[in-house]
Amino acid sequence: MRRYSNGMTQTYPTPDRPLKIGTRGSPLALAQAHETRQRLMAAHDLPEAAFEIMVIKTTGDDRTLIDADRPLKEIGNKGLFTKEIEEAMVAGRIDIAVHSMKDMPTEQPDGLTLGCSLPREDTRDAFISPNAAGIADLPAGAVVGSSSLRRRAQLLNKRPDLKVVEFRGNVQTRLKKLHDGVADCTFLAMAGLRRLGMSDLANGGIEPEDMLPAIAQGAIGIEWRLTDTATAELLVPLHDTPTGQRLDAERAFLAGLDGSCETPIAGLALIEGDDIWLRGEILRPDGSQKLSTEGRALLADGAALGRELAAELRGRAPAGFFDWM
Repeated sequence: MRRYSNGMTQTYPTPDRPLKIGTRGSPLALAQAHETRQRLMAAHDLPEAAFEIMVIKTTGDDRTLIDADRPLKEIGNKGLFTKEIEEAMVAGRIDIAVHSMKDMPTEQPDGLTLGCSLPREDTRDAFISPNAAGIADLPAGAVVGSSSLRRRAQLLNKRPDLKVVEFRGNVQTRLKKLHDGVADCTFLAMAGLRRLGMSDLANGGIEPEDMLPAIAQGAIGIEWRLTDTATAELLVPLHDTPTGQRLDAERAFLAGLDGSCETPIAGLALIEGDDIWLRGEILRPDGSQKLSTEGRALLADGAALGRELAAELRGRAPAGFFDWM
């Protein structure tokens, strides 16, 4: 078994000194934490007992907020699903945190770094409805349930005749609401459904040409303390370089727009040989206006491309377009 230097003489991690993995408690978050643990076990030939998964409740998991169906922007959209987990890491209660990258603010707290990305899953949105095969099949006035400002704005941009209602909660909660008739359809991330073994619930995936996904959708990121070199070394074999390159471009685009996971911003980067192709868009919350852009650059210049496209959209946006940010 390989030994890692963490200021101790023992092998790290071990069942006596396990690596503590912080995560939210939703079924999807736990599935992502378990995937991370399995990859660490395989990469380092370590037993399951060398890793401890610790559930941390975040503001975004507060049942009183979920049940009230309050829009996330009214609660405070940046860090809703990460703040308490990061506080636990700064305090030393956990060693790493496993995040859905689309939930992550573009800046980390002092002393933390987000430099490990697992291989990216399906980036598309999934359309789910017991009554319609797709968006085009929804009748005028149909009720759509969604808690995502991006999806709401994109949908109303295409179909202003539809009614969109707030639809908070994890995957299971949203599916129950759909079953109870609260809405005629809803949207979830295909990646989440696939990781939960529930992709058969989707009527189908929506291609990016029809609904550009959220920044970093389908990607899992791992965060740790900058001073923890032993843990950093453990994570090296888990990092997927192409995913990291795509996220660098997308998150630079998001940062350039001062956005978060709860603003009507969409973007997707794809690798084509030695180049990266980035598409992005911003929308008014009511869907009344959409501005789109795209560009290509060398892989090494992906972040610069993201910043360039963000600046372009800021320059094109009319006065008042960003009042919601």
